[in-house]
Amino acid sequence: MKTKSNLERVLEAGQFAVTGELGPPQSADAEVIRRKARILKGNIDAANVTDGQTAVVRMASWAACLMAKEEGLDPIVQMTCRDRNRIALQMDVLGIGALGMNNLLCLTGDHQKFGNHPNAKGVYDLDSIQLVKMVKDMRDERKFQCGEEMAIGPQLFVGAAANPFAAPFEFRVVRLGKKVAAGADFIQTQLIYNVDKFAEWMKMVRDRGLHEKVKILAGVGPIKSVGAAKYMKTRVPGMDVPDSIIERLQGVPKEQVSKEGIKLCVDIINQVRQIEGVAGIHIMAIEWEEAVPEIVEAAGLLPRPKFAL
Repeated sequence: MKTKSNLERVLEAGQFAVTGELGPPQSADAEVIRRKARILKGNIDAANVTDGQTAVVRMASWAACLMAKEEGLDPIVQMTCRDRNRIALQMDVLGIGALGMNNLLCLTGDHQKFGNHPNAKGVYDLDSIQLVKMVKDMRDERKFQCGEEMAIGPQLFVGAAANPFAAPFEFRVVRLGKKVAAGADFIQTQLIYNVDKFAEWMKMVRDRGLHEKVKILAGVGPIKSVGAAKYMKTRVPGMDVPDSIIERLQGVPKEQVSKEGIKLCVDIINQVRQIEGVAGIHIMAIEWEEAVPEIVEAAGLLPRPKFAL
C-alpha cells in the first residue's frame, strides 16, 4: 500500500495547499533546522529544504529534512543533478524512501560557477526531466534506471520546478509538459511578481490540459527591501519584477518596507488563488521564515487541514 505524504493528501482532498521553504545552514548546527521548523509547523503543509542552492555548500537536504520531520513537519527533499551521477541519485532516493520521507523535488541545479566552489566539477549526468522519470519508474515499476528490479520501491510524491518567466516565454509551457509526461505529481513555480504574465502562462497550461494532470503551486515571497527588489529585477536570471512593485515599496517609509513586502506577498496570494488551475502556493521567504506565519494568517489560509498519517 502506497504511503502518502501530508502534502499529497492535502492536494488529493482538493484543499488549497501551502508549502514553505526551510533554509539549511552553512554549518552542522542542527538547532538552526529545529528552530525554523518550529516557526513553520502548523502554518504550512510541507517544507522544502534546498539542496546546495546557488551551488553554495550547506547542510544536506535529506539530513535537514529528517530533522524537520522529527519536529513534526512534512519534508520535501530537494535533489539536484549537479553533484551526483545516476548511481548516487538512485542511492539517495532509496535512502530518502527508507527514512519515511515521501516528497521529492527534482531539479537540475544551479551551475557551480555561481557558488563558493566555482572550480568544482559539475556532474549533470541527468537533467531534472530525466530525474523525474527515473524516480517515477523506481516508485511505480520498482526498476532502477538500468532496468534491474528492486524488491521495494520508494514511495515518493514527485515534484519539479517551473519558471513561467524565463525566455523564451512560449517554450516554458512546453518544458512543463515534458516534466508532466515524465511523471511529475506537483510543480512549484519561480517567484511571481508579475501576476498578469503568470496568468497568461496559466492560460497556456490550461489550453494544454496540464492543470488536470499535475498540481501547480504558485511561488510567492515577501520582499524585505527596495534593494532586494531591484537586485531580483536586474541580477537574477528568469525573474520578472515589474516597476510597479519597486514603486510600491519606495512609496512607504524605510522602516515600513518589510511590512509592505509582506502585504505585497499576501496581495499576490489573493490574486493567484483566483486563477484556474492553481492548486496552492509555495512561500519562499529565504532566511525570513518568521514572516511565514504572518503571511499565511493574513491570507486567510489558517488553520491548515490535518490528516492522520
